[in-house]
Amino acid sequence: MPGEGAVPGEDGFLKEGGVAAAAVEAVFREERGLLLASLVRRFGDLDLAEEVTSEAIEAALRHWPAEGVPARPGAWLLTTARRRAVDRLRRDQAYAARLAVLRADAERAEPAPAADTSGAGELPDDRLQLFFTCTHPALAAEDRAALTLRCLAGLTTPEVARAFLVPTPTMAQRIVRAKKKIREARIPFRVPGPDELPERLPGVLQVVYSVFTEGYAASSGPRLQRLDLAGEAIRLARILHRLLPAEREGAGLLALLLLVHARRDARTGPEGEPVLLEDQDRGRWDRPMIEEGRALVVQALTGGPAGPYGVQAAIAALHDEAPDVAATDWPQIVALYDVLRTLTPSPVVEVNRAVAVAMRDGPGAGLALLDALAGEPRLRAYPPYVVARGDLLSRLGRDGEAAGAYREALELAGTEPERAALRRKLGEQE
Repeated sequence: MPGEGAVPGEDGFLKEGGVAAAAVEAVFREERGLLLASLVRRFGDLDLAEEVTSEAIEAALRHWPAEGVPARPGAWLLTTARRRAVDRLRRDQAYAARLAVLRADAERAEPAPAADTSGAGELPDDRLQLFFTCTHPALAAEDRAALTLRCLAGLTTPEVARAFLVPTPTMAQRIVRAKKKIREARIPFRVPGPDELPERLPGVLQVVYSVFTEGYAASSGPRLQRLDLAGEAIRLARILHRLLPAEREGAGLLALLLLVHARRDARTGPEGEPVLLEDQDRGRWDRPMIEEGRALVVQALTGGPAGPYGVQAAIAALHDEAPDVAATDWPQIVALYDVLRTLTPSPVVEVNRAVAVAMRDGPGAGLALLDALAGEPRLRAYPPYVVARGDLLSRLGRDGEAAGAYREALELAGTEPERAALRRKLGEQE
């Protein structure tokens, strides 16, 4: 537990000075999401919930080193935070009046069926309500992802700012704007009813997927991967799957993230450079994670038509199951992309399908499909499209054209490892 010199940082998390700082911070980060969601349900105000959550964690950092960790630390934090909230409301009658209006609005809203959280823990797990509040369609897309990381992943505002590569004051304003929108629009803290869930759930899944995508392939900066961000996305996907176990696309999303993240250690070389799938040491892939993902794929594809995340997870599973690139079931992967393009047609899906066709039928066939996409404006600033063209041109022996594609990709690349890899490719062509 924290040493005598432990001091709380932003959000009350233990910073330098504690003998077990990292372990304690991890516990608080997990408890914080549960605690915050429970307080939001009780008091109907996100700002108040955040403030008293931080105060409860700071109180724990003061009391636990001397008195010991309670047998039920989550319940201790919840009780402390509730008392702080009640004290604050007693002191501020105007604040209490505003909360009364918000709670009346929530009570008038049609109640939704409670999620099955049996065995989920000692606190009532209200995180599902917070998921749908943070990802409400009335909020701007960038605000939804930021608020989800702040409230559900437990990242501090500076950490969220780093995730989105913006200054901390900018991110603080974005989060304040989202909270203000929730308050002024009186967005209810509740799980959508059965008639709303099919429309709202894809937005929730998309936010988690977007967070993972930035962690898997950073848009800019010195590193190709943001493993911390990818890990938070997986944690959010686990929570969502646990709270909505019957939703097959929730299982599909978690499966996809696990099956892709299982390759993380082999995706970069000693200097952080990207390593292509065909060159990766598959012995470094995380086999337990792959097995977990494969089991979830079965769940995602059973019981009805497949959804986009389930199909993408099935593609990832075929890659992870193959001993090498040559033995990969490329015909099946192409067939799955054919399904995916009907579910979520997009230029990115077409690019990935073209690469799979190249592996099945040869580089000429794949290049023809990529060239047919040349007029698509959304691909003009999409580096993987340009790199894929360069790689197929190189495989066809058209080195001059390949070099031109790599130069174009070099101007678009966002991370230094990508730029270094493209400079090496150019050196091989010249």
